[in-house]
Amino acid sequence: MADDRLIVALDVPNVLEGLDLVERIGDAVSFYKIGLGMLTGGGLALANELKQELGKRVFLDLKLFDIGATIEAAVRGVAQHAPDFLTVHGDPQVVRAAAEGKGGSEMKILAVTVLTSLDRADLDANLIRPGDVSEIVLERAARAFEAGADGVIASPQEAARIRALPNAEGRLIVTPGVRPAGAELGDQKRVATPAQAIADGANHVVVGRPIWRAADPRAAAQAVVAELNSAQARQPNH
Repeated sequence: MADDRLIVALDVPNVLEGLDLVERIGDAVSFYKIGLGMLTGGGLALANELKQELGKRVFLDLKLFDIGATIEAAVRGVAQHAPDFLTVHGDPQVVRAAAEGKGGSEMKILAVTVLTSLDRADLDANLIRPGDVSEIVLERAARAFEAGADGVIASPQEAARIRALPNAEGRLIVTPGVRPAGAELGDQKRVATPAQAIADGANHVVVGRPIWRAADPRAAAQAVVAELNSAQARQPNH
């Protein structure tokens, strides 16, 4: 049985390429992420096929952000597709509306703290208050939990501190910005290896390009799973 701690990001242009990649990876992966880039290429249809036909778990990474009534309606609509995870921006009013919209569904609402592609210079350009990025992430995570988030999206570099929050017990931490040793960083700035992320308290790691760009995506996925089960992944990083 595949290790569902690994979520593979299907950051490919359309459904056909997504299905081809899933077929090439086979039973080595059970959990896939569909992002905003794929949404206009048939992302919801792909999500339905992965869930209903192939028995996979699905993470819709849509990072929803709008007024409360719109978020509530959108989340209620998404829940009908029965994804396992859905992301919204971590502002408390957005999280509260999303928690209301999911109703009694099993879908988990994950709050985005600070995008892993951003650093302090980016936050300055966006007029985000001064302060250390990791401190802002920690505070946003705590507020999102208070507002009803089932978990958060956060850089591996902040996972351990989020896991230590009093209200983090039983909540999910999902970490993008994960790169196997030797992989290119791409546009990510706050990264760690899969083993480091799990050791620091992440429940799931999201890996995209290092797998789907590999000559053998199945073997690349299996290598990440091996790292998730390595001794390093069981040793908390301090």
